Amino acid sequence: MTHPSADSHAAAREDLEIDLLLEAIHRRYAYDFRGYARASLRRRLWHRVHGEGLRTLSGLQEQVLHDPACMERVLRDLSINVTEMFRDPSFHRALRERVFPLLRTYPFIRVWNAGCSTGEEIYSLAIALREEGLLERTRLYATDINDAVLVRAKAGSFPLERMQLYTENYLRAGGREAFSSYYAADGDHARFDPALREGIVFAQHNLVTDGSFNEFHLIVCRNVMIYFGLPLQEAVLQLFDESMTRFAVLALGRKESIGRTSHAERYETLDPAEKIFRRRG
Repeated sequence: MTHPSADSHAAAREDLEIDLLLEAIHRRYAYDFRGYARASLRRRLWHRVHGEGLRTLSGLQEQVLHDPACMERVLRDLSINVTEMFRDPSFHRALRERVFPLLRTYPFIRVWNAGCSTGEEIYSLAIALREEGLLERTRLYATDINDAVLVRAKAGSFPLERMQLYTENYLRAGGREAFSSYYAADGDHARFDPALREGIVFAQHNLVTDGSFNEFHLIVCRNVMIYFGLPLQEAVLQLFDESMTRFAVLALGRKESIGRTSHAERYETLDPAEKIFRRRG
C-alpha cells in the first residue's frame, strides 16, 4: 500500500490555504482573485507573508481579515503595476497607423483603458490622440482595481528621471512633437499638461466582479489577462464583448491572445504581432 508523500500533503495544504485566503478576501473586501493564474498568485502571496513577518498563508488570512491596512499591501502585491509611457513603441505606432484611422470615422469616440495602473498608458493614448486631432472628440475611461494607483494616475505626475526613456519610446512610437512640450518639471517629477486629462474619467473598476458601463470603440487592456486563468479570461472577454460597439477594436498585450478562447471567431486580426483585434459586425 502506498501513502501520499509529505510533499503532496504540503502542496494540498497550501492549495487549501490559498483557497481559504482568497475566499476570505472576496467575502470581506469584495476583491475576487479566485480565478487568477495560480503560480503567479502563490508567489505573490508568499512574498506578502514574508513581508508581514508571518510564517503561513493562514496567518496572512487572519491578518487580512482583521487589518485593512494589510489588505492594502496584499492588493498592491496582487495588482501588477509595471508600466511606462509608450511601452512597446511598436504597439503605439500600430495604434496610430491601423486603429486611429478607424476611430476617425466616428463623430465621438469612447476609449477604455482597463487596468490603467499609475496612468502612464492613458496619458500616452491622450498624447497620441491629440497629435492625430482626435482628442477633443474622445472620452477616455481609465480604470483599475486599485484605488491607490488611480490617485497617482489622476495626478499626471511621473519621475523626471524616467523622461529620457519615455522620450525615446514616444519617438519610436511615431511621436511628432517635442515630448518635453507635454510636461513641466516640478522638483524631481514631470507634471503633465492638465489639458491632457480633461477628457479622461478615472474610476475604480474590477474586471472580475464589475459589469459593463458603456459602449466603446477601442478597449486597451494590456498585460492584465496574462495573470488570469482561462475561465477568468473567458469572463473578461465576455465583459469586453458586452462593452463594444460593432467593429470596435480590442488591444491586448503581446503575450496575451484570444486564440484559445470561445471568443476567437468574433474578431478579425488587425495586427497579429501587437495583438490588436477588430470585432466582426
